[in-house]
Order: sequence, then C-alpha cells, then structure tokens
Amino acid sequence: MLNAGDIARLADVGRAAVSNWRRRYDDFPQPVGGTAASPLFSLPEVEDWLRRNGKSYEMSLGDRVWQRLRAAGDDLRLGDLVGCAGAFLLYLRREPDGWKAVARSPEPAKRLHQAAATATADLPVPVDWGLIDARLYRLVADLAAENGPLAAFELLLERYVEAHSRQLSVTRAGIAEQVARLARLEAGTTGDTGTVFDPACGVGGGLLLPFAGAGVLGQESGETAALLTAVRLLLRDARAKVVAGDSLRLDGFPDLRADIVVCDPPFNERAWGYEELTGDPRWEYGLPPRGESELAWVQHCLAHARPGGLVAILMPAAAASRRPGKRIRGNLLRAGALRAVVTLSAGGPDLWLLRRPEAGERPPSLVLMMDATDSLSTVEAAWRAFKADPESEPPGTAQAVRIIDLLDDEVDLSPARHRPHRREEDPALGFVAVEDRFRAVVAALPGALPGIAPLAEARDLPSTTVGELVRAGLVTIQQGPPRMPAGTGDLPVLTAADLATGGGPSGRTSHDQGHVVLAAGDVVATNTTAETAARTVAEGGAVLGPQLHLYRVDRERMDPDFLAGYLRYAGTSGAARAYSGASRVDARRVRIPRLSLSEQQVYGRAFRELLALEDRLRETTALGETLIRLGFDGLVGGHLRPNG
Repeated sequence: MLNAGDIARLADVGRAAVSNWRRRYDDFPQPVGGTAASPLFSLPEVEDWLRRNGKSYEMSLGDRVWQRLRAAGDDLRLGDLVGCAGAFLLYLRREPDGWKAVARSPEPAKRLHQAAATATADLPVPVDWGLIDARLYRLVADLAAENGPLAAFELLLERYVEAHSRQLSVTRAGIAEQVARLARLEAGTTGDTGTVFDPACGVGGGLLLPFAGAGVLGQESGETAALLTAVRLLLRDARAKVVAGDSLRLDGFPDLRADIVVCDPPFNERAWGYEELTGDPRWEYGLPPRGESELAWVQHCLAHARPGGLVAILMPAAAASRRPGKRIRGNLLRAGALRAVVTLSAGGPDLWLLRRPEAGERPPSLVLMMDATDSLSTVEAAWRAFKADPESEPPGTAQAVRIIDLLDDEVDLSPARHRPHRREEDPALGFVAVEDRFRAVVAALPGALPGIAPLAEARDLPSTTVGELVRAGLVTIQQGPPRMPAGTGDLPVLTAADLATGGGPSGRTSHDQGHVVLAAGDVVATNTTAETAARTVAEGGAVLGPQLHLYRVDRERMDPDFLAGYLRYAGTSGAARAYSGASRVDARRVRIPRLSLSEQQVYGRAFRELLALEDRLRETTALGETLIRLGFDGLVGGHLRPNG
C-alpha cells in the first residue's frame, strides 16, 4: 500500500500534485486503508490510474524494496522488518563476499541466518532472520549494490519514520548538530576522542550521529528502536554499543562515566519509576517529583558524566518554571552544575547545558540564559564568549544571570524572563526607532508582491532531472565540508543560517586549498531539510560552508534563479527529502521543466521576487516581535506610557 508521499515519489512529483489529482479526478483510486489524515492506496490501482492518465512514473529499486518490505508483515511489525533488513545490510558491509557464497549454496536461507547472525553478533537484540524471505533479501542486496549499505538503510529508515510519524519522535538534524558543536566546545574534544553517551537514543540515535568518530554508547527502552540505532551507527563504522532496556529502571551502563552525555528524553511521563526508585543514589540534587520525569533524566545524565564532563539535554519549556521542580533546579544552580539554558524554538524545547562539578572546585556565580528562536547560529558564539569570560556581556539575546538572583521562591530558569537590557540603549528611544522601521517595512510590503498570475488549468511541462542536467554538462555540483571548525581567519564563510535568512557570509576561516570558493551566479542550497533554502549568490569570494551544495550552471543554457527556485521547492515539499533524523536532500532527483533560456529567466525573476517577499516578511516578523517586547518592557519599566 502507498501513502501520498509514496505516490509522489512514484510519479516524481510533489505532494501538492497528488492532492490536486485527488480533487480533480473522480476516478482517482479510493483509499484502502490508513486514516482520513493519512490514507493508504493500492499500488496496482495507483499504477493503473497513472497509466490511464498518461502520467509517467518509475518505481525505483528503493521503492520496490520498501513496498515488498511493507507487504511482508503488518504495520506493528514494520520496525522489526526494517531492523532485520538493516542487520542484513550490516552483514553485507562487513562481509561483502560472504553473501555471494551464501546465495550460491544449496540451503541459502539457513546459511544466511547462520552467517549473518555471526557477523552481527554485536547488535543489541537477536535478529529474527526469518521475517524476510530469500527473494526480498536479494532485492535488499541489489539496493546495497546500487547505493551502498548505509544509503540503502537510510532510505528504509526514512520510509519507516514517515509511515509512523505520529508515533515516533526524531530529534531535528539541525538541533543535533548544534548540540554536538556545543558539546565539543565545552569538552575540548573534536569528536574523535572521548566517550559519548545517550541514555534515550530513540529511533536512529540522532544525537549520537555527529559523534560517530568517537566511542558512542546508547540505550533505548524499545528493542526495535535500539536495533535501528545500533545498525545506523555501525554502518558508519562507529565504535558503538547500544543496549535495549529502560535506562531509569534498568541502567545498562551503571559504571559509565562519559566525557559527553547527550539526551532527548521522553517528556511528561508519569510512569517513569517514581515508586521503585525513591532511594536511588542518582538523585544527588533531590528526589524528582512524580510529574517531573525530565528532572530524573537530568540527574541520570549527570550521574553518567565524569567530573568536569558535559551534559546536553533537551527539556520541555515548562521544566524551567514548574513549581514542583524548583528545589532540584535550585540545587543544580547552587552546586554549579547548571551552566546554560537556551530556548531553541518557540514553545520549546530548551537546551540545558550542565557540567558535573569536580571535587573541591568553587561553584560559578553566573549562568547563561539565551533565547535562540530567531537563529540557532547565534548559540555557539554566545556559549564561546560566556566560557571565555562569564563576566563580559555575551552577544545577541544571551544574558549572563547571577545565580543568586535566580534563587528566589520560583527559581524560574525560563530564558524569556531574562532577556538582556543593554545599558547603552534608551528603552524609549529604542521603541520609537523600531516602531519607525516597522512602519516603513509594512508600508513597502504591497510593492513586494510577485508578478504571478493564475492559470485556468494546471499544465504539465516536459521535465528532466538535475542529475540528467549534470550529465549533459549544464550543471556542476560541489559539496561543502561536513564540518568546519570556527576560526578567526580573514576568509568569509557562507553558512546555512546565512543562506536561510538571505544575509551575507557570517563565518570566518583560514585559507585552505580544500575550500570551495563561490562565484557570482552560483546557486547554493542546503543539503539538509533542517533549514531548507536555495539562493543565487550575488557576490563571489566567500567559501562554501558545511551542509551546503554549490550548483554552477552554464549561463548560456540555464538561468541560475530558475534552478534555485526548483531546488528550494523540492526541499520544502519533500520531493527530494531524505530521513529527517539525519536529513539529506538528494537534489539529483529534483525534476526541472525543459524550457528555453528566455522562459527560464521569466520563472527565475518570479522566484527572486518570492524570495525577496519572504525576506521582507521575516524582517517584518522580527521587527514586530521586537516592538511588542520593547512595548511591554517600556510600559512595565516606566519608560513608556499609553497614548491618551
């Protein structure tokens, strides 16, 4: 059975096109399962409808494997099936010639089970190799031969998470990378040394992936999730060990003291073990209240950090202020264990950075508070400045707050309550200046509307793919580095955050022969779905930052803004989306209409106007939020008064 996303991939269109077909065509197949919000359709019926209506389609090998895998059992066993296929892919990676010998043997199924079980003995749970038949194993092997075992597993994991998106929670890739950068900065490690532990690693171990070069350890309560995480890490050749079991009740690493502990725990769990764990020695800062399971996870993580080791844990926003947890929050502050609280997005989650105190050291007097909802890229600079000199004024929306001022009757750690008030700014004048700018931006919005007109009927244009354009010589692609250490050099770096906001290069690095230098007219796009963006570079000279791709077009045959528009759409619509936990965009699959250069330029101009409108709306929103904040601050603080 297919969902709407599967149909979109089958026909190589966006989800919006599938929704349009369902509305416009009375003979479009009716759902045969699923729910009203997420219906499922019959594959033969969909294929028949596509043929009858002249819609070109091609089922890739990956989609064939996924459909066969999904048909091998019900949805309740789907995770086990994906885990079994993943374990087989791990076997193929470790013993690529073993499978060929097994496939030629008189009893291939029996031999496969024995050989694969031996080669994957380090997986956290036994694999039921009989879940998949020999024909499907061969298809999985063909997929691995075509894409590699790791890419094959990422594809299957992506489909699994998509199919169960309402039941599964996956840490956003952008947040995982941000946590990793902060953790490395605090722990003084590049990720190639030390031990990293995640006691609630979830499906896929998103927080552990950036540390795949280190020794990584993980635990997850569900056996299926633990298996999927282990396979994902081991396919990257990580020195990884993952165990299955409830971390709070059945600690799989009781003697572990890791250099870095990362965690995205389950929120709002009341059945976390309050009764049986009342006297547990991990509650060094106080017994977590029954309704504060997150504070149990905080202390569990601290108990597994070495003295001086870092804990980076994602917390619900309410955990910073709920009254039952104030005693523990106060004790964390008094001991100097809590070092920073950062709001990552509106309504949460917050990132708590903690450090296990060393014996005899003097507790710090300040803690960093920061609201990074506007841009995650500002967090690292604020954390670096706070570490270097806690007494200095950190940049942006960060504020170093005296711990003694927080130890009141509430012990409220919400960053929104501790916004910085710059001494050099007059609150009243600041409000007036922002108000004037807001009025000017709002007045200019009508003139920013793009020149786009509706068609009486949607048209299907002949198309090609970016991959075909590369083979034809119209486009060349270069990729930015997986990571780039923050530097103080004089070479500007275009970052993913710069691309998303339309700003100039904000990063800095030193000169290196391996850098990809940008030229005017290059198209730059994100290769992750965390911050989907694609733009044409106006000025050259900067270098390509991490998580970015460069597309250099033949200007005699292709308009760069035309290409950028379709790359942007593919990222936001999911047409070229990969797994959200380690999300990647396969831009070579993006379909591009076959148009003349003059027609491309017309489309390119419209795409530019849409991006300009988006930038103005972003500026308007930011100014409006600032105006509201300054208004409240001024009225309450006595710097402003109501008119009349």
